[in-house]
Amino acid sequence: MGPITFPNLGISVNPSRVAFSIGGKEIYWYGIIIAAGFMLAVFYAMRRAKSFGLTEDHILDMLFAAVPLAILCARLYYCIFYWDLYRDNPVKILFVWEGGLAIYGGVIGAVIGVALYCKIKKAPLGPLLDVGGLGLLIGQLIGRWGNFFNREAHGAVTDGFLKMGLTDAAGNVTYYQPTFLYESVWNLVGFIALHFYSKHRKFDGEVFLLYVAWYGLGRAWIEGLRTDSLYLFGTGIRVSQLLAAVSCVAAVAVIVWVRLKKHPQPEQLYVNRIVEHADPVKND
Repeated sequence: MGPITFPNLGISVNPSRVAFSIGGKEIYWYGIIIAAGFMLAVFYAMRRAKSFGLTEDHILDMLFAAVPLAILCARLYYCIFYWDLYRDNPVKILFVWEGGLAIYGGVIGAVIGVALYCKIKKAPLGPLLDVGGLGLLIGQLIGRWGNFFNREAHGAVTDGFLKMGLTDAAGNVTYYQPTFLYESVWNLVGFIALHFYSKHRKFDGEVFLLYVAWYGLGRAWIEGLRTDSLYLFGTGIRVSQLLAAVSCVAAVAVIVWVRLKKHPQPEQLYVNRIVEHADPVKND
């Protein structure tokens, strides 16, 4: 493969997809970057757990429920909308190492896993989703750089200022929209904003809803620029773009409804109720 260039930024690099080999088995940068994003997300969630009224055990136990379902649903989401690749040999659905995971499927699976964990263990759903949403932004903003090493998840051909040049086997350079970069920066901005806002949140679950709205808004725009979208069963509808737009509108609607109808107060937050229960005011 030839170099990846950003001519207007004076950048030219030629990264290999393979980081190193162990016993003849190639280890790809994509997997390393995804793992790094996951570990940083877990580290952040554990550091912030107390501010949401949670413990580190809550975070770890939640992961045991959420991660397997996230991987399963990410794979199913991809395979359902790329069914032509698996119709003749469905067993290939199990070959996760060949690639083919969809972020939205992973998010859906993670939410289902967290909900099941909270139902079984009687844990607080809202605070866990809040921490999880912040962690997802970390994982997504870092994970997108795996697409950079794979030279994938880019947009259409462009001659704009922020264009990314990919060199083919014949040495020809074509410039594309670096949509992986757009989404990474979008998620970074969202994470910084929600990190600080989370300290002033109005109700449990609000941070997660804001994550859904923010990510959905950005993904609805960015997905329209991509050339590798999953389409809704042979139609011209980009399924992730549709889901992003609908989830964004739905999340905003729920936030507005809670704010106007429920009038949430700070003392209703789980973390404040835990403190009040642990240290009741004594009357003389």
